[in-house]
Amino acid sequence: MFKSGFVSIVGRPNVGKSTLMNNVIGEKIAIMSDKPQTTRNTIQAVYTNEDCQIVFLDTPGIHKPKTKLGEFMVSQATDAFKNVDVVLFVVDESKKIGPGDKKIMEDLRNIKTPVVLVINKMDLIEEADLFNLMKLYNEEGIFKEIVPVSALKGRNVKELLKVIEGYLEEGPKYFPDYMITDQPERVLVSELIREKVLHFVHDEVPHGVAVEIERMKFREDKNIIDISAVICCERSSHKGIIIGKNGRKLKGIGKSSREDMELLLGAKVNLQLWVKVKENWRNSQNYISNFGYNDK
Repeated sequence: MFKSGFVSIVGRPNVGKSTLMNNVIGEKIAIMSDKPQTTRNTIQAVYTNEDCQIVFLDTPGIHKPKTKLGEFMVSQATDAFKNVDVVLFVVDESKKIGPGDKKIMEDLRNIKTPVVLVINKMDLIEEADLFNLMKLYNEEGIFKEIVPVSALKGRNVKELLKVIEGYLEEGPKYFPDYMITDQPERVLVSELIREKVLHFVHDEVPHGVAVEIERMKFREDKNIIDISAVICCERSSHKGIIIGKNGRKLKGIGKSSREDMELLLGAKVNLQLWVKVKENWRNSQNYISNFGYNDK
């Protein structure tokens, strides 16, 4: 009997949701960063083996929004509670249940979908503390199962997949075996650039960055893809930070982005990057939609 179903991954920002999904798929589908609110859109990734197909929905971290973009991100995450077969609620190794986790659990109490708690970063917590944390969450009475994992190191991820499969019913293959995401290449490329910006710059700048792909053309005769992209930020001072002294930071962003793109696309990449200021774009519904942050 072949099983299939949809699984949403929810949780606070920066608990490792994207890292977990990338580990399951075996490819970098969602960008990763140690900065909160890295994921902005719900990303669909597909895991297929001989017995089942699991379609994962990686969602933005649930937080208290301060901008229209933040409101969109939170709505994306909470919408992912609906019309799925399993919800994975990911928390980290924090030894107490924080207010953010409590708020999400209140929302989860109101759904009939099976909820599996995933305690990530198990390698960073002592065994006794991990046991106490599992006991603490179990007392909430809303989790069908509790599975500790290390998404970064891949520990217990296979066991988590077995748990998920146990809650799926007989169903079809929604996607062909070779397909691992529904994200277009242009989106993956723009997100790779944004990931590098997150790694190269600090403080408030990363939250005010979006990336537009202006041109993406494959030159078959030379096996080269020409990509032109614009990094958009909210202030002139941020533009200077992203470019860096003598353009060094922007060159670093470009070099690192190009290396990942070539792995993703299987071809040489000629990447051209520019930086533009679009003031306060995170509170502009027009800009938010233009950058692809809209309900499909």
